[in-house]
Amino acid sequence: MGIHVRRSPTRAWCAGAMTMTFLAAAGLGLLIPAGAAKDDSAAIRQLVEKGASMAEEKRIGDLMDLADEGFVAMPGHHDGGTVRAILFSAFRQYGKFKIHYPRPAVEIISDTMAAATLYIVIVRQNQTIPDLRELYNDPRRWLERVGETADLYQLKLQLFKRDGRWRVQQAQLESFKGAGF
Repeated sequence: MGIHVRRSPTRAWCAGAMTMTFLAAAGLGLLIPAGAAKDDSAAIRQLVEKGASMAEEKRIGDLMDLADEGFVAMPGHHDGGTVRAILFSAFRQYGKFKIHYPRPAVEIISDTMAAATLYIVIVRQNQTIPDLRELYNDPRRWLERVGETADLYQLKLQLFKRDGRWRVQQAQLESFKGAGF
């Protein structure tokens, strides 16, 4: 049994606002010292995990205080101040929510540059999608399962290591229709 995602005329704005929540969570808020994980890929995956938790807890101030000064969220080239306003509206609109995603793909480009791609779905806290935890390490099956019941988004992050910490400089969010569905 999956979740039912309610469709409405304002769905595009609402989905955008909620996904901006994840942009802030993964892209702005969390700074993990590079030495805190065994390798940079693991550190970036931890960044995503902790960022999602911070967003679910609606910790906008904590997220934004840690934002890289030049952060840009796309589409639309939104700066930190705009993202803060979007998050405030989204949190008021949606109440409690959960962010689900499979294991992010991470590419280490150099000692100071990396890219990560992940697929996300944001649902109200009382909605469930069975077996998602078991599919964390199998992104294709995760996408197939979620794609049956909810709107998917692809989030691409560009990361830079500054002062020994990974920070997201840019986040791009797109509606995802891949994997044959």
